[in-house]
Amino acid sequence: MIRNLSRVVRRAYRRTVDLSHPARSPLGSAVENCVVYRGGGRQPGDWAPGEAVRRTRESRDGFVWIGLHEPTEEEFAGLAKLFGLHPLAVEDAIHAHQRPKVERYDDTLFAVFKTVRYVEHEQLTATSEVVDTGEVMVFVGPDFVITIRHGSHGSLGPLREALERLPDQLRKGPSAVLHAIADQVVDDYLDVTDAVQNDIEAVETAVFAERTARGDAGQIYQLKRELLELKRAVIPLHRPLQILAHEPPVALSPEIQPYFRDVADHLARATEQINAFDGLLDSILQAHVAQVTVAQNEDMRKITAWAAIVAVPTMICGLYGMNFDHMPELHWRYGYPLALCVIAGLCLGIHRGFRRNGWL
Repeated sequence: MIRNLSRVVRRAYRRTVDLSHPARSPLGSAVENCVVYRGGGRQPGDWAPGEAVRRTRESRDGFVWIGLHEPTEEEFAGLAKLFGLHPLAVEDAIHAHQRPKVERYDDTLFAVFKTVRYVEHEQLTATSEVVDTGEVMVFVGPDFVITIRHGSHGSLGPLREALERLPDQLRKGPSAVLHAIADQVVDDYLDVTDAVQNDIEAVETAVFAERTARGDAGQIYQLKRELLELKRAVIPLHRPLQILAHEPPVALSPEIQPYFRDVADHLARATEQINAFDGLLDSILQAHVAQVTVAQNEDMRKITAWAAIVAVPTMICGLYGMNFDHMPELHWRYGYPLALCVIAGLCLGIHRGFRRNGWL
C-alpha cells in the first residue's frame, strides 16, 4: 500500500512536458530551439541561429541557447561550422552512447551527461524495465550553449523555464546553464535511486516473508541488471564533476565553481546509495539461495521419512509373499489381522518419531 502511494505521489509531482512551449523541442523530432538571453532575461522573438549569434557577438552581451533532439549529421553540420565545434566532439554528440565526461576544445567545453528515468510498473517481474537511460550533450562557449538530447525523456524545457525565473543566475552566462543541467541530471539520479529502493524493499519482503514462495531469483537478477545500468550512468560522472568543481577549465565562469561542488556532493550521495543497493541485493540473493537450499533439505527429509514408513509394510508384505510352506502364523486364524496391526503399529511409531524430531 505504501509503495503504491509513493508511486502516485511521484506521478503527481513529475515534471511534465508542454510540447507547445516555444522553449521545448517536440519529443521525437530534431527541431531546433534558439533563444537569446541578454542581461539575465530572455529576448523576445524567433531567432535563426546565424542571426542570433551575429546579434549577440555584435553587442558583446548575453548568449545563445540552442536545443536539439537527436539531430542527424546533416542537421548538425551547419551549427558545427557556425560555432567552430571540434569534429571529435561533433561525432560524439551525433552518435551518442558516450560515457559521462568533460572535454575542452580551445575555448569550447564539451560535456556528456547520462540521463535516467524510473519506469513505472505495477509489479516487478523477471523482465521488468526499471531504469531507462538517455544522454544530454552540452557545448559551452563564451557566448553560446548547444544542448543535444538523446532518448525519449530528459526534456530541458522545465529547466529553461526555471532558469528564466532566476535572472541573477542567467547573468553568469553559459556556465550557469551547464550547472543547471548537471544539477537536474544528478537530482534525477536521486529520484530514481529512491524509487529503486522501493523495488528492493519489495523483493526483500518477498524473500523473508513467511507463507510465500520465498521470492523470485529472476526479480533479484533483473534488479541487479537495472542497477548496473544506473551505475553506468552515475559512477563515471564523478571525475567530470570533480574537474568542474575543483579544476574548472577557462571556458567556465569562476562564479559557478561553488555550485558544482554542491552538485558533486549530491552525486556522492547517489553513488553511496547505489553501492549500498548493490551490496544489499547480493545479500538478498544469498539469502534466497540459502532459503531454497534449506527448503530442499526439508523436502528431502520428508521424502526420506515417508520412504522409511512405507518400507515397513513393504518388508512385511514381501516376506509373506514368498512361496514357502512353513511361514510363521501362516495358517493361524488371526494371523492376517495381527500382521496388519503390527504394520500399523510400526508405521505409527516411526511416524511419531519423525514428527518428534522435526522431519515431518
